Amino acid sequence: MNLSSRAAARADAGKPARAGLIGAGKFGSMFLAQVPHIAGLSVTHIADLDPDRARAACRTVGWSAERIAATVFTDDGLDLVRQPLDVVIEATGAPEPGLNHARAALDAGRHVVMVNVEADVLAGPVLAEQARKAGLVYSMAYGDQPALVSELVDWARATGFEVTAAGKGTKYLPPYHHVTPDDVWTHYGLTPAEAAAAGMNPQMFNSFLDGTKSAIEMSAIANACLLDVPAGGLAFPPCGVDDLARILRPRSVGGQLERAGLAEVVSSLERDGRPVFRDLRWGVYVVMRAQNDYAAACFRQYGLPTDGTGQYAAMYKPFHLIGMELSVSILSAALRGEATGQTRAWRGDAVAVAKRDLKAGEILDGEGGYTVWGRACPAEVSAARQLLPIGLAHRVPVTRDLARGEVLGMADVALDESMTGVRLRRQMIAERTG
Repeated sequence: MNLSSRAAARADAGKPARAGLIGAGKFGSMFLAQVPHIAGLSVTHIADLDPDRARAACRTVGWSAERIAATVFTDDGLDLVRQPLDVVIEATGAPEPGLNHARAALDAGRHVVMVNVEADVLAGPVLAEQARKAGLVYSMAYGDQPALVSELVDWARATGFEVTAAGKGTKYLPPYHHVTPDDVWTHYGLTPAEAAAAGMNPQMFNSFLDGTKSAIEMSAIANACLLDVPAGGLAFPPCGVDDLARILRPRSVGGQLERAGLAEVVSSLERDGRPVFRDLRWGVYVVMRAQNDYAAACFRQYGLPTDGTGQYAAMYKPFHLIGMELSVSILSAALRGEATGQTRAWRGDAVAVAKRDLKAGEILDGEGGYTVWGRACPAEVSAARQLLPIGLAHRVPVTRDLARGEVLGMADVALDESMTGVRLRRQMIAERTG
């Protein structure tokens, strides 16, 4: 609760925290909109494949001509990380470039804020270990749901409660797993023309709908909070905020979880398509269990929503502002040397599942595409079976026919063994399986 005062002191001393942003898309633009209003934080460098687009983004979010002129724009993220910066923000969303940027930034002695959850779930344990050895911060991005959930989990444990479940809300129905970019906009109530006019990417938005992004984010939460993902994948139970403590508790006490200690997503839709009452579509939650009857009584006395026993209670945050909150991570890294959530162990993974029958030789198109979707999977299962992480299911050919619903293995595609993502994932598997 002192970041703003610390940052203001740095501003008064003429030594603002210096940040460089790689990727000026929607997340990056939301962050850039806030930068002129944060004392003690300076974005001196921005890297994007299209620097002119990045400049246009700065103008769109209200940057002055003077601020834009004082900023260095480049199309080379690896060049950016070598500049005199305190923190590098990786916001490309592409796993392979993200891993390369993060490793190079750590090698150069820069703290890293990893907006790129796709890269983090692919090889976050390796990056976190590299940062620890170098005495640097490797951090989740505050404002994105994994970091916000990590904060809630940390709060619950720091106050002495047992964490039963943690996660987020989303709009979900089982058929969504097979939606493609061709029909995604009907589920958002938009026409393709309206979406195009708003600059919305159909494959990216489809990854939110088909379950892939949820699998990635819950795996990141499991890895940061030492939780697990459900053995059979996320269940997406319909649930509003008033029922979190009742539904997200173990089946042994009347809930819907296979056991305690899981990351799970709740749906804002009932299975018949009706809206859930007081849904949590845009928010995050933690369900906790009281350690004694006295604490349970306090839950009731202070109005927390509980289950019928009074032992389980929920806390939640109804919204998240993604990039507009990102500065919390940057200032925390630069001024406190502390991450806002970080991979601590390999507990969860997001693996590729065939959306339709696939023929040998077909090229996979990755997250949110036409060929595969991502399912949450325990890391021990993924490692033992050498399953294909969704982060490696990009632009690679399948080597045998696959049936719709089949989980792909790394042996089912022709991987480029020279890629950073492939090498780091093989390292993780070797360390896990011995």
